[in-house]
Amino acid sequence: MEITVILQVLVLVIGFYMAWNIGANDVSNAMGTSVGSGALTLRKAVVIAAILEFSGAFFVGSNVSETVQRGLIDQDMFITEPIILVLGMCAALFGTSIWLQIASYFGWPVSTTHAIIGAILGFGGVVGGIEAVQWGETGTIALSWVVTPLISAVISYLIFSILQRNILYAMNPIEATKKFIPLLSFIVLSTFTLSLIFNGLENLNLNITFSEALLISLAVGIAAFGISYLFTRRVPLPAVENRAPSRYLPQTVVSLEKAIKHLQRVHVVSYDETHEKVGTLLSEVQALSNKMRRETTFDDRKSEYYVVEKMFVYLQILTACFVAFAHGANDVANAIGPVAAVLDVIKNGIVTEATTIPSWLLAFGGVGIVVGLATWGWRVIETIGKKITELTPTRGFCAEFGAAITILLASKLGMPVSTTHCLVGAILGVGMARGMRALNLNMIRDIVLSWIITLPASAAMCIAIFYILRAIFV
Repeated sequence: MEITVILQVLVLVIGFYMAWNIGANDVSNAMGTSVGSGALTLRKAVVIAAILEFSGAFFVGSNVSETVQRGLIDQDMFITEPIILVLGMCAALFGTSIWLQIASYFGWPVSTTHAIIGAILGFGGVVGGIEAVQWGETGTIALSWVVTPLISAVISYLIFSILQRNILYAMNPIEATKKFIPLLSFIVLSTFTLSLIFNGLENLNLNITFSEALLISLAVGIAAFGISYLFTRRVPLPAVENRAPSRYLPQTVVSLEKAIKHLQRVHVVSYDETHEKVGTLLSEVQALSNKMRRETTFDDRKSEYYVVEKMFVYLQILTACFVAFAHGANDVANAIGPVAAVLDVIKNGIVTEATTIPSWLLAFGGVGIVVGLATWGWRVIETIGKKITELTPTRGFCAEFGAAITILLASKLGMPVSTTHCLVGAILGVGMARGMRALNLNMIRDIVLSWIITLPASAAMCIAIFYILRAIFV
């Protein structure tokens, strides 16, 4: 068997292994919050993600992919020895895949993009020396590790705080939800449609202007507003069992507790006679609140929150579907882009700046992603959905939407962005809106450490595999 055939088979096998690991680690981020909040079962999440990930990868995946080494390492050093690029990219894919499988085993949500970048930097540094690495681009990527999770956390924190104030803490949460759901549907569908047109469908060369895209997005948003308005009008009120009525309404007790918090703030900042009077008043109100709470039945309030969370299930599933579709369209290139570049070098014997990805290779990568999610993805789904903070549909929706907005903003600003980092940051933001006690700080520590060691771990594995491949084929 000729060496070129062996290399072609090798890169296809490694490419499928890479796609499998992307499905196991990266795709799990899109569905983790939905499973953790109870909006979807694990089986349903896998089926939905499989359909949307494959559709995004096959139908609107990158038709043209710049070789991954471009912008990270000096590609001129491969002109005389293209075989070195072939072996290096194989080593980068294989080394990245091994690290991703280790991370998935422990349930760590790491960035596939940053892992492959670390591997390529390690390979480039070995072949061309330190000066061959484009340190400016590397510094920008490192900065994104800090910036994008923070932005995502802030946006999700603000979104959940608004929902808390206007829905969860409202006198009538169900009526408040009925008013907000149509507006949220309009915002979500408009935002995602606009993002999809410019980020997900740009490879179809539809030549749509911004004004046309905006009109399409607004039309979709208005349709979503109308449908959700009709849907929420039909939501029944929770059934109330026959029991002795409470002396006080649950809303009254909640309002009184809010008044106590305001009095506590005044008590802290006041002094002299005012401080003493506010303290006396605070003690009386607290005693009254305790008495009212003992004489109040909160079952009705629990059933109201159940209805609210049930209505948010559909919004959360919708956001998860958009994230999965966009991920399949954009991130399949992490596995298939290097494979296409290597196959092109093997076929033509020269290094080119851009490589056309055939449809069969997009389908090949899509299948690998789906298989990885179905067989190994539950580990990272469990971390995202259950081990960082307790999620409900309202919290999961805020996290998904906050991460999606961050990805859209970062893409428009030209910042390298990781879906993983954005979503973990968003979940942290939602957790912080409920207080630090709501967060699993030990799990957060493990995740951050896994992010830090992703780059050197991938680089080290790539270097070791590159030397082995070079000893065999050169």
